[in-house]
Amino acid sequence: MLARAHRMRDGDAFRHTMRRGTKGVAPTLVVHAVTAPEPADSSVGFVVSKAVGSAVDRNRVKRRLRHLVRERVGALDAATWIVVRALPPAAKAPLAALSRDLDRAMARALDGRSR
Repeated sequence: MLARAHRMRDGDAFRHTMRRGTKGVAPTLVVHAVTAPEPADSSVGFVVSKAVGSAVDRNRVKRRLRHLVRERVGALDAATWIVVRALPPAAKAPLAALSRDLDRAMARALDGRSR
């Protein structure tokens, strides 16, 4: 489980990250990353739409993504906001493919953010 301190729960933070952040795209997900406007801890939010599948499928995808992000959140800079948006292929993807896509998309989003 992702620590409570690292969970993004504010709708304004989601909107800010998705509108102003840089984007990293992979076949199963999209990662948006931005430096927080005020000093804060890094936080991560998840968006899994109904296009991904039934409620069972969406919750499974969220659990898998939270597990993968928990292992990577320690490497983030302070005050980094990230939103992970799952695409429909994420419901059928094996964990190894999700992990690979998450690494690829996070690297692209974080590299673009620093430019």
